[in-house]
Amino acid sequence: MLVDCHSHVWAYPGHLSDDFVNEANARSRGHKLDLHIPPEKHLKAMAGVDKVIVFGLRARHSGLAVPNDYISNYANEHPEKVIGFGAIDPATDPIEEMLDEIVDLKLKGVKLGPIYQNIHPTDPRMMHVYAFCEAHHLPIMIHQGATFIRTGPLKYAFPIQLEDVAIAFPELRMIIAHLGHPWVAETLVLIRKHPHVYSDISALHYRPWQFYNSLILAKEYGVLDKILFGSDYPFTTPEAQIEGLRNINHFAEGTNLPRLSEEQIEGLIYSPTLKCLGLDGA
Repeated sequence: MLVDCHSHVWAYPGHLSDDFVNEANARSRGHKLDLHIPPEKHLKAMAGVDKVIVFGLRARHSGLAVPNDYISNYANEHPEKVIGFGAIDPATDPIEEMLDEIVDLKLKGVKLGPIYQNIHPTDPRMMHVYAFCEAHHLPIMIHQGATFIRTGPLKYAFPIQLEDVAIAFPELRMIIAHLGHPWVAETLVLIRKHPHVYSDISALHYRPWQFYNSLILAKEYGVLDKILFGSDYPFTTPEAQIEGLRNINHFAEGTNLPRLSEEQIEGLIYSPTLKCLGLDGA
């Protein structure tokens, strides 16, 4: 089964600020991004996958405010394919109210982004969210890594800061987005240590040298089985991510550099995402 564990749905204008969109486009390698992604456009882009996890993000500091019912309505319309995650901004949202809303809407997980939300990943408000998610069997997708947002504090972005979370909440299933780039080695040693901590490879193929080195390092650490397939749509697509994976050995051609086997590449594409997250029945 092909599962995209990392994709976005939101409306622009409405859910994203002009500043967020302008900063995204300023760092988009000269390609203007279409960041108006309503459900019908998202569903069309996901035609090639069997299941897709979709979320918005709530981060007042960075100009994002996607309502959770926007996600749940989409998931409810396409339950055979779409798995909705809610979002909460622990820095500004009424935490108890938002967590109860996520449960009431029957969303299957929670999206967090400390660097976007201007909050330390082990702030007491964040720890309360983790405790709730562990108790309610809600996996977390967390952006713990760099961002294009100028005011997003890098001091909150280091993946290793999640070790305290993994120790405090050992049953919490957590995906670190984008291999925690550029701190990939931190992410790999973290997911190796903690049984329920995973990472994804979304939006990494367009840095091919880093992507190659990251996956070879993952192979050397023996954690390829803890890396999940994702696209980060609309910033890229599942098809582009698959193409990047299947071309991963380009740098090794004609050299003695290490390679990923075809079996390892296909294992990354068809990762057992739903089983890892406890969402087998979703």
